[in-house]
Order: sequence, then C-alpha cells, then structure tokens
Amino acid sequence: MRAITLLTDFGTADYFVGAMKGVILSINPQAVIADITHEIPAQDVAAGAFTLLAAYDTFPEGTVHVAVVDPGVGSARRPIVVSAGEYLFVGPDNGTFTYIFDRDPAFEAFHITQTKYFRQPVSNTFHGRDIFAPVAAALSTGVNPTSLGPPISDPIRLSPPAEPQIIHVDRFGNLITNITRDTFKDGASLAVNGRVISVFRSFFGENVGEANEPFAIWGSAGFLEIAVNGGSAAELLRGKRGYRVTLDSPNSFTS
Repeated sequence: MRAITLLTDFGTADYFVGAMKGVILSINPQAVIADITHEIPAQDVAAGAFTLLAAYDTFPEGTVHVAVVDPGVGSARRPIVVSAGEYLFVGPDNGTFTYIFDRDPAFEAFHITQTKYFRQPVSNTFHGRDIFAPVAAALSTGVNPTSLGPPISDPIRLSPPAEPQIIHVDRFGNLITNITRDTFKDGASLAVNGRVISVFRSFFGENVGEANEPFAIWGSAGFLEIAVNGGSAAELLRGKRGYRVTLDSPNSFTS
C-alpha cells in the first residue's frame, strides 16, 4: 500500500479536505493519509509548486502526492498523473509540478481520461474530491499510471525566472530565492530593494550581530534564503515573491 499526501489551498474551515479523505478511504480503507498543508494562498500555483518540492521526498518511496491548487477547475486544463523517481503525483496540469519535472527530467506524465476511476457525478467545481482523490486511492492500491490515460510530452510548466529573484516568503518572513549552490559563486553579496546582504550564516543564531541585520543562509529546501534572526526579512526589506535579487556582479549567478 502506498501512502497518500494532500497539499491544497482549501484551508480547514470547510468540508473540502475531509471530503477528499472520505473518498480515499471509501476506496482504500487501509490508506495512510498525511497532510502536507492546506494553507497555500488561494489559487497560488507557484506557492503550491514550491511547497511540494520542499516536502515530497521526505515521504517514503512510493508515496502518492495529491496537489490541488486549481484556479482552472472545470475548464479544459488536463488532470494528470506524474511518475518521477520513486513517487507519483496527481493534480491539475497547471504548473504545480514544475519543480518535480526539473528535479527528475526522466519523469513520465499521463492525461487522466479513464472516467471509471472518478467519483460520479463529477462536479465542475470540486475535482479534488471527484477526480484527484479517487485516482490517488486507485494508485495506492496498485493501479498503474499507464492505465489512467495516454502519455503526454507537454505538461504545463511555470515560466522560469530569467534572473535571481524571491520565489517564496515563509511564515517567518524569510525570503527564499531561486539561487542554488550550483548557481551561486562563493564570496558574492546580494541585495534586495537596495539593501546589501553580505553576511552569511550556517544557522539562524550563529554570531548574532546587530538587531535587524539581514543575512543569507542555505535553507532546508536547497535554496539561498535571506533572514533576520528573531525578525522578518520580508518586513525589514519590504521583499515579496517575484522581487529581483541583485548580485554584486553579473557573473555571480549562472543559470
């Protein structure tokens, strides 16, 4: 039996998440279901994509990840299942799996067309319950992704940033950039909104300096983050997702 995770923008005040779990358990009463989060900002596909990347490989191999941040629900956008590495992913074809595609270029993706696996009738406003949850449950019992529909070679991807920028702001106000160890040259400094950050730390409380001093740190998701010990870098630097991060020389960042 495969474990199943759920990642959505549904919140927990309504019945949505509970209904998805009910459908899964109706098909596979022995399913192990884990919540990654249901607090993705409403319709924020990019935030969902980042959060999925940061969490998916902490689960056992074989896990089925259901990611539903779906502003196009009911439209012509495709429901898909993705096989990447030792994991399966189920959700809308809207860019949510962009980082998964980048992480494992040998991925396989399939357009889910076999309606026998859907909960009927299918609501045009709740594919999480009626398509993605039952398909994930079927996969958890051993159904092969190839039996769900034809392969596709053109899944939707989020547009890659052309320059260093903030791709996520976490609840602590840490500014997570798209800079990785492979694209950053040692000794470089960076700036957000004109504020230069030249201090690097290996953990948040290391060599605590002046109050409200921003510093860079390699975060747990593998990206360079800008933080303030005991404070919010987002507030201090007025940084938001999509804001450019300036490096001290054009050659410091290689994409």
